[in-house]
Amino acid sequence: MFKDALFIATLLLLAAGLFLLGECRFLVPYRGLLLERYGSAILGYTALLFVNLFTGIYAFLRMLRLGDMGRKLLHIEKQIAHDGGVASELSRMLER
Repeated sequence: MFKDALFIATLLLLAAGLFLLGECRFLVPYRGLLLERYGSAILGYTALLFVNLFTGIYAFLRMLRLGDMGRKLLHIEKQIAHDGGVASELSRMLER
């Protein structure tokens, strides 16, 4: 899940960066001046955006995939423990 969130956040940040490069062509003559004066601020805000994207995507994936996992596992464990549960049904299906 960590790798998925990292990949999606990187992909979204790259897409946003490429979009902004296309939209801000009029700033090309001032590139040196902008990077000299505001390069560290741009880098800091980009890093902060990446961390926020990653955190949001990670939380969303965790909610999506692991929402009720504990309750589901407990339910399956109870079914396996009882004689008339899933284990007996599976064994009957395998015998056929």
